[in-house]
Order: sequence, then structure tokens, then C-alpha cells
Amino acid sequence: MKLVNFKFRHKLNTIIGGDAHNFCYQCGACVGDCPAALYSPAFNPRNILLEALLGDEESLVGPDSVIWDCTNCNTCYERCPQAVRPVEVIIALKNISFEKGTNPPGVKSILDSVKESGRTVKPSSLSDRRRKELGLKEISIVPLEELKKLLE
Repeated sequence: MKLVNFKFRHKLNTIIGGDAHNFCYQCGACVGDCPAALYSPAFNPRNILLEALLGDEESLVGPDSVIWDCTNCNTCYERCPQAVRPVEVIIALKNISFEKGTNPPGVKSILDSVKESGRTVKPSSLSDRRRKELGLKEISIVPLEELKKLLE
């Protein structure tokens, strides 16, 4: 029998958006239209919220956690009748995972790209040419100094 890990629950409560898990009554509405749950049998926002209620730290923020399958589409947010905002709880869990260093390696490279260019994917000459062909504006320059201040 597993005991509730109140220490981890308290930690999750201190992260912006993380405290909403306390209001989940496990109705399952968050699962119905979830694209990640549709394509990943292991991903289930209802189960993630249950594990958060139990404070199952290892499952939620350990290596290979299923939280990284979340697409952050906000469907669960819109469907929840209790306004739990499961996606925000999952983002809070991702932040804890990143602090612990248990995030997938690709996450670090995306963060590095944002710090260097202000974008998750650096524009290429191909994207510039394609935008021109489609009649789109050139990609604007990201004010990196402002971004660095925000990231501090």
C-alpha cells in the first residue's frame, strides 16, 4: 500500500498552476478529446491528476515520465467541469522535472535554442524563401535582450 506523499504535493502546490490538482474529483472529462491520450496508450490526464493527488513523485517527474507526451493543446482545460486546468498541472510537473534534470534531452536543446534565437526552431533560408513565395512577411527579429531579462 502506497502512502500519500504530502511533501511532493506541497511542492507541486508551490508551482504556478500546480495547486489546481487539489480540486480534481476524477470525472475523466479531460480524457475524452485529448489527442495525446488518443495516440499514446500510456498517457491519460485523469491518471496524471490522480498520481498528483497521491503525490507519486517518481511516476510524475521521474525519468521517462508520461507527462512529456502532453501536447499542451488545452482541450482538458476546456472540458474540465471543475476548472482544474489539467494542462497547467502538467506544465507545473514538467517544470519540476526540468529542475530535477529528469526531462528528456530534447527539452534542453529546445530551451537552448530559445535562449540563443528566441525561437524553438531557428528559421532557415528555406523557410525565408517559402514565406516569400506564399506572400508572407519576413520573420521578425526577436528582441533577445528583453527575452533574457524575462528568463532571469
